[in-house]
Amino acid sequence: MTTEQMKKEFGKVGVLFGGRSAEREVSLMSGKGVLAALLSKGIDAHPFDPAERSLAELAAEKFDRVFIALHGRFGEDGSLQGALEQLGIPYTGPGVMASAIAMDKVITKRVCLSQGVPTPKFTALEVEATTPEQLQAIAAEFGMPLMLKAPHEGSTIGIAKVETAEGMQAGFDLCAKYDDVVLVEQFVKGRELTVPVLGSGRNARALPIVEIRAPQGNYDYEHKYFSDDTEYLCPAPFDAAFTKRVQALAVSAFNAVGCTGWARVDFLVRESDNEPFLLEINTSPGMTGHSLVPMSAKVAGTAYEDLCVEILRMARLGLKPVQHK
Repeated sequence: MTTEQMKKEFGKVGVLFGGRSAEREVSLMSGKGVLAALLSKGIDAHPFDPAERSLAELAAEKFDRVFIALHGRFGEDGSLQGALEQLGIPYTGPGVMASAIAMDKVITKRVCLSQGVPTPKFTALEVEATTPEQLQAIAAEFGMPLMLKAPHEGSTIGIAKVETAEGMQAGFDLCAKYDDVVLVEQFVKGRELTVPVLGSGRNARALPIVEIRAPQGNYDYEHKYFSDDTEYLCPAPFDAAFTKRVQALAVSAFNAVGCTGWARVDFLVRESDNEPFLLEINTSPGMTGHSLVPMSAKVAGTAYEDLCVEILRMARLGLKPVQHK
């Protein structure tokens, strides 16, 4: 398509990145990549950082649609999506409800379990109401090691692997710095996978699976975004039947929480019996040089720039306006 055709189809586009969450630095990298990709395609794209500019300024820009490249709270949790609904600006990715559900790892697990998508055994603890005795009781019930997580954070922020019962309090306290609830999850030893999903409803489709092999299995913030030591296998080396099974689970999870547009569904495959378990759903996945959705799309034959355009093309409003008589 020519530049004029692109401008006619998409109009004035805002790329929202940066923001106020703990994942701001990653969002800045994602957003700059998306902005450059859209500009390279002749789209009239403009940067917008909600941490530096107000919603009034966003409305004043009169964007025809926006690409959300924000990660974490205030961008991926439904709050921004609600504001865009009020402003009548179509946006990329899932709507208000799906974004809010997926942002909460505990609610995501409950919803997906109801649709037959397996997840590691877990419980949720309120920070203010949890005693050291309760932590020890959970350690005894679940067995060690355990994963403790701040359920509203991402990018491996607010997460602790606890190897012994004596380490429960320190891990709990670390997660409590980020959230008022702590997710306690049974540790699953195995292979880490992620599956990007594009589309909506019956038209949702899974892209090739990516397997992540980090040094010593430690896929932390550094290995996720900056290190070249992490190995990525795409398509993941599984047989066709298992690949289809995991991709089907990814689409089921995507649809269970009501996702539209795009998302990334993360799994662990247990080493002992090759059973897959859902970890979480990311409704505004990373788009950095180390990110997994572009990697998977490339294997499927879609370049980074074309992926950005495809996602932008799916921008929409989730709520139909009431027609007043």
